Amino acid sequence: MRGIVFYGTTGKFTWRMLATVLGGEALCIALGALVARGLAATEGTASPTAYLVVGFGLAALAIVAAGTLRRPWGITLGWVVQALTLLSALVVPLMLVVGIFFLTMWVTCLIQGARIDAEVAQREAAARDAETSAGTAEGPAPAGGSADRVGE
Repeated sequence: MRGIVFYGTTGKFTWRMLATVLGGEALCIALGALVARGLAATEGTASPTAYLVVGFGLAALAIVAAGTLRRPWGITLGWVVQALTLLSALVVPLMLVVGIFFLTMWVTCLIQGARIDAEVAQREAAARDAETSAGTAEGPAPAGGSADRVGE
């Protein structure tokens, strides 16, 4: 699949979209951590605080990953967040739905973002070429043009 990258930099539009996905995912992960804490407290099987700390840690990692997307390893960190979110379904089974939803958005943003960035670059290059050809077609401006004779 063209457009899916695991390491490297992306275009401006792509990393903005990916950062938005990770920001929303961080919110859902934090809420999932609260659910995990509540389930652990109800069942009395494990330390509820541990689930809360690990869940909030994963939410913080998602926010850090969103902030590092301009760097080449930011994409890799985003993939790690996606994998850990899917893995959190072992504690809260409904996190599988959340993980699949955000993984789908992540992949879609990678693919569509690359297409949009390529199209924007193409349009900017065409605009620069048009400006360059328009500037050379007119030739140099004559000295002492009409702007110099305003008072006449």
